[in-house]
Amino acid sequence: MDAGVDILGGDWTAGTLPLRADGRAPDPVATLVGRTPTQRRAVLYLHGFVDYFFHPHVADALADEADVYGLDLRDYGRSIRPGREPNYTTDLSVYAQEIDAAYRVLRQDHDEVVLLGHSTGGLIAALWADARPGLLAGVVLNSPWLDLRGSWAERVPLTRVLDVVGRVAPNLVVAHLGEFYGTALHAQWGYDLAWKPLQGFPVRAGFIRTVRRGHARVARGLDVDCPVLVLTSDVSGPDHSFHDALLTSDSVLDVEQMAARAPLLGRDVTLRQVPGGAHDLALSPEPAQGRYLDEVRQFLRTL
Repeated sequence: MDAGVDILGGDWTAGTLPLRADGRAPDPVATLVGRTPTQRRAVLYLHGFVDYFFHPHVADALADEADVYGLDLRDYGRSIRPGREPNYTTDLSVYAQEIDAAYRVLRQDHDEVVLLGHSTGGLIAALWADARPGLLAGVVLNSPWLDLRGSWAERVPLTRVLDVVGRVAPNLVVAHLGEFYGTALHAQWGYDLAWKPLQGFPVRAGFIRTVRRGHARVARGLDVDCPVLVLTSDVSGPDHSFHDALLTSDSVLDVEQMAARAPLLGRDVTLRQVPGGAHDLALSPEPAQGRYLDEVRQFLRTL
């Protein structure tokens, strides 16, 4: 993998991982972002939906425990290509290709790998770890999307309808993200709005179908064979309006759902709540951000 200077600057580099053709043109790619290896352990960061890796402060905070790498999945962030729909898939399992490829690269310089997934990336990380026993030293999930936030009607009857619609009309737009959390987050972090727009990218039926099928797999129980740390905020906030707690509560997902699903992930699961944490705990204001990073550091030290 050839790597060049990354947008993060400093000694950060980004390398393109070519992927197999998937029926859409041009062929997909993923992007692995990292720095010169210094530790025997690597942490591979998987972002969420409408997201990409822009967390060098996390790498700095964990530098004594591991080298942190970010993986921009196909059609996300650095891996977006003209002609391909951003942030869209009809099958979460395709992301195993880029995680497999990144894992192979990291093992060239590191003795072990820990997977760190946020939100949708947390769901993808859990499913990949379940399907790849014996490869990981640990898994960290930052506010993982393990169930659908919403009413019973949205979670059950509507899911059944979208399972059919997502099969016959996968490109149909069925929802848009609210701009409230993104607006508050951007005011603090100033990320690239071309890759992480305030109102997100369209949510399509095929995407929801595969995510809900992933949720169903978690509900049936996974068997991740390494230690898992699940971290959430301590409370969920409204996701449909501006409010003062947008960055001190989870205004995207339901923390009670995450807590309920966490024990179903594997044999050794630890759940920690971070008071005052945002949906992306790594982007929380202090002291929540420091608490989150302390929890991750302590977990890495126990592996």
